[in-house]
Amino acid sequence: MANPNIRSTLAAQRRFFQSGATRDLRFRIKMLESLSTSIRRMELKINDALYRDFHKPPFETYVTEIGLVVKEIRNVVRRLPRWSRPERVPTPVVHFPARSFIYREPYGTVLIVSPWNYPLLLSLSPLIGAIAAGNTVMLKIAPAAAHTARLLADLVGSVFPKEYVAVFQGHRDVNRALLKERYDYLFFTGGEKVGRYVMQAAARHLTPLTLELGGKCPVMVHRDADLRHAARRIAWGKFMNGGQTCVAPDYLLAHQDIAARVLEHLSAAIRSFYGERPQTSNDYCRIVSDHHFLRLKRLLASGKIHSGGQNDRKERFIAPTLLTDVSFDDPVMQEEIFGPILPVITYRDVDQVIGWVRSRPEPLAFYLFTQDNAVKNRLWRELAFGGGCLNDTVMQLANPHLAFGGVGRSGLGRYHGRAGYETFTYAKSLFDKSTRIDLPFRYPPYTHRALSLVKKFLR
Repeated sequence: MANPNIRSTLAAQRRFFQSGATRDLRFRIKMLESLSTSIRRMELKINDALYRDFHKPPFETYVTEIGLVVKEIRNVVRRLPRWSRPERVPTPVVHFPARSFIYREPYGTVLIVSPWNYPLLLSLSPLIGAIAAGNTVMLKIAPAAAHTARLLADLVGSVFPKEYVAVFQGHRDVNRALLKERYDYLFFTGGEKVGRYVMQAAARHLTPLTLELGGKCPVMVHRDADLRHAARRIAWGKFMNGGQTCVAPDYLLAHQDIAARVLEHLSAAIRSFYGERPQTSNDYCRIVSDHHFLRLKRLLASGKIHSGGQNDRKERFIAPTLLTDVSFDDPVMQEEIFGPILPVITYRDVDQVIGWVRSRPEPLAFYLFTQDNAVKNRLWRELAFGGGCLNDTVMQLANPHLAFGGVGRSGLGRYHGRAGYETFTYAKSLFDKSTRIDLPFRYPPYTHRALSLVKKFLR
């Protein structure tokens, strides 16, 4: 049965969009700036909510949530006037005199379904693109990070009227009710299983969509890599937010000649970051729920624990863990880990790595540590993945000028910066023909001379 609140809100948003208010450039910029102001004003409350949900330290909250969102708004506001201008494109001489333009137009009313792992960033980043483009938005927030979800609903509600941006909370029943309705665009961030359901729902109404999914993101450390830097950057990208990051390194491929040293450097980096007892560290996060804690604890049985493995269900704590003697058939290699467990697998040569990665679903990210340009160029050319880094991890997300998204089973579509603006708009093409000249050869009755002229111009 349809949810009457969803139906009435959707109808109000369609009316508001049809009023033309969201198309006004100054209005869009003003609303984005108001959102930025509210985020900065509520920084302490955001810190508190994320600490309650994840034990997340203020530094991580700022660099992975607040700072990225504020930076994204600043980038969009600065460039939106240029992005919004009609783009003039070439017109073939056969059409003289005429001009051709491409206009970017908002879709209308958009549904954004966001995940729990970075609740502020992954709700507001697509929202920024949708607002910048001139849409109205139905925003569904994941309930797992409960404190942040409530705060986010208050934050968005304080900036936007419901006929412009409406927030919905709840579990699967709310998701199902929302997805029964027709939208002009659909944006989903989450797992592959739910992504399939969202795509089926979109197909019923032929609704265009973006899917930001996950996948097992490999990190490869070649034998010529700077191992100390590699270990610190891998440990940081893997274990921040308790490993609950869609682009975190999911498993490590270490060249057999340096694998033992990689493990030593990784263990040292973990101790340097979180001390001998990570459970007492103020800088180490917790798992979001009992369900995910138990799922991760089962994965600890794969392979052999090289370091870490300690866990405490009461605190939903799992220590940063390195696994060795892991095979691709083990449970930990059959699903996206989404937690602080890093399997380490050794390889002989680049051909073996290419074979392994190609035989599995395309990853959302791929990370490579090497100084060898030939190795880099070959892997960049021969492997399919959404994005990645050379000699670093996760930092591709920190550049608002890099489009973010997956490929194949890791996702469909791109956003961030201009890519986000273009995701939530469609290209409307316009051909502007002058009436000063009207060449007669285009009209019947057609002649051999007219055909010759057309062939000359269109050759």
